Amino acid sequence: MSGPAGATRPWRHRGTRTLVRDRWIHLRADAWETGGGRVLDPWYMLEWRDWVHVVALTPADELVLVRQFRPGAGAAILELPGGIMELEETDPVLAAAREFGEETGYDAARFTPVAGLWPEPAHATNRVHFVLAEGAVPAGGQRLDPGEEIAVELHSVSSVLAGLAAGALGTASHVGGLLIALRQAGRIDF
Repeated sequence: MSGPAGATRPWRHRGTRTLVRDRWIHLRADAWETGGGRVLDPWYMLEWRDWVHVVALTPADELVLVRQFRPGAGAAILELPGGIMELEETDPVLAAAREFGEETGYDAARFTPVAGLWPEPAHATNRVHFVLAEGAVPAGGQRLDPGEEIAVELHSVSSVLAGLAAGALGTASHVGGLLIALRQAGRIDF
């Protein structure tokens, strides 16, 4: 893969001011100097812990998905199950298995790492880890956190793929993770 002519020069970090910090997020205003010498201040950054998302396939080749209300969308949208890694968690696969069980009440025969990507590297510091869960089956009820309202839905792989352009999955980063995981599972080719 080739890029444009000329090299991109690194930026220099010139300072940070905390605007909001709580157990979930750290919002800061940074000062950066571009490679060309221009100062960008404020440059807003969000520090999150890493996230995990699970692409789960049942033995009947259905995807285990969740639907929950998202204030930014103003609607309940269909998503991959997942969430924020706990402070003590260092293995995205173990965190994904935990989140998957909590949100769906399912377990899987195999959990395999697929990709670790930056969801929004211009303004967020975290990575999102996609994990493929094969052989997903019910394994007890959901174990939701207080305030969580999550519906579990099974959808055929073909119906979800056919509906992607129309917004079948409401979160853009989930689409990429889904496609990469389905390729790894041998369900699609690109």
